[in-house]
Amino acid sequence: MTRSGQDYLDSLRDGRSVWLDGELVKDITEHPAFRNTARSIAHLYDLARDEKLRDVLTATPEGTGPGDPVLRAYQVPRSHADLVRRRAAFKTWSEASYGFLGRSPDYMAAGIAGFVSAPEIFAGTDGGFDGRDNLAAYYRRMSSGSLYQSFTITNPQIDRTKSASEQEENDLYVRVVKERDDGIVVRGAKMIGTAAVFGDEIIVGTIEPLAPQDIEHALTFSMPIDTPGLKFISRASYEASARSVFDNPLSSRFDENDALLVCDDVFVPWERVLTYRDVQASFLMWWGTPAYHHFVHQASVRFWTKLEFLTGLAILIAKSNNTYQLPPVQMQIGRLIGWLNIARSMVIAAESEFERVGTDPDGPVHINREIASAHRAMAGDLYPKFLAEIKMLAGGGLIQLPASGYDLTHPELGPLVAKYVRSPGTPSEQRIKLLKLAWDALGSEFASRHEQYERFYHGAPHVYLPGIVRDGDPDRLAAFTQSCLDGYDLGTGPAGAAEPGAGHAR
Repeated sequence: MTRSGQDYLDSLRDGRSVWLDGELVKDITEHPAFRNTARSIAHLYDLARDEKLRDVLTATPEGTGPGDPVLRAYQVPRSHADLVRRRAAFKTWSEASYGFLGRSPDYMAAGIAGFVSAPEIFAGTDGGFDGRDNLAAYYRRMSSGSLYQSFTITNPQIDRTKSASEQEENDLYVRVVKERDDGIVVRGAKMIGTAAVFGDEIIVGTIEPLAPQDIEHALTFSMPIDTPGLKFISRASYEASARSVFDNPLSSRFDENDALLVCDDVFVPWERVLTYRDVQASFLMWWGTPAYHHFVHQASVRFWTKLEFLTGLAILIAKSNNTYQLPPVQMQIGRLIGWLNIARSMVIAAESEFERVGTDPDGPVHINREIASAHRAMAGDLYPKFLAEIKMLAGGGLIQLPASGYDLTHPELGPLVAKYVRSPGTPSEQRIKLLKLAWDALGSEFASRHEQYERFYHGAPHVYLPGIVRDGDPDRLAAFTQSCLDGYDLGTGPAGAAEPGAGHAR
């Protein structure tokens, strides 16, 4: 049986070095900046133990007995049916946070299943470090323990015109500073550790290409969060600034935080290393295995779920404003539902057009890479438009709200609020509750972070737009159009027209 939510919370009380506002946080399960989100994550683990959901959220991996289930995200998919079952698991967990926990435990679990789908990548190049045995042990440890793998795989934004080894200081990015018989010592930093402080282990690597001279930075390892020398410097906590669940229903419960990881001469045993001094393997573990496509599968289901929530929010706002039946409002709602179904359809299409790893007819599969790549661009472009449409529906009601729901209980203010902050069929408390939810999703600092997250969490446009060309088939598209050009010339008349489109179907 997978671990319980209480097991998860107990694991967080390990003395990890998490810093916030100049304070060393002693226990994130009790600190007002982290405690509610930790419990939201714990709830996900409890769902996996629920008899009604156990078959949805867990699976029995290959080579284990019937009594050894793991989180379904850890299962290596080998068929279209497996991908559909994974989608159902992703959907169940994402609905528990309305799509606002982007890096829930299933995200990186899916990536790890991608790693073990192509273990040859970890054999290394030119007879160097071979991480395959470590990878197998890593997969067993993470899956059997239902562990939450957080990660930091992006180098700090110091000087983007220079490679890792050309930075003004040689330890700005994580690098090896010492090699020992029993392991290595690393120093440096990684940025945007989303949900990093909530993990059991942190995987440190580099998803972006490294130059050949960056060999000392070309490594990947996973360590327990409480490892000596690991420091997590958190951004401002939206959970900590939330006044109440009524006033901040999303940010008070689903602020997964983002942290800068600093490695201060951290010792990493050899058995924890997956790639070492290998630029190619350190890059291909993300892009040459199905790991990234598994990331997109989880993220695209979560994004679809989030759009469902936001569309429902728009409908409730329109009904509360008594404008739902107006034709212009119906147009706006229809536009949102149309966009939502584009996101949903891309998930289903990517599963249906799945691809297989290697030539084994029973080998691992992943969602279609071309559609997965296109989803990155679609989501980043669509999310701001989605928010803008709902803001237009809500109007000034989002701004003119009581500072706190407690105003409703004040003997003097309560009657005034009840009189003036309402609408036909929607009493004051109900309307304020709805618009507080809307503001938290659309206009708060928490909402702004989520807009930025949806636009950049899978990379910047200059990275993912060329990626669509790489993952697509531009030659086929050009040849299809060329077939039209080749079908006629200056002397071709109506009677001699070539049969259109022959022989160029996909």
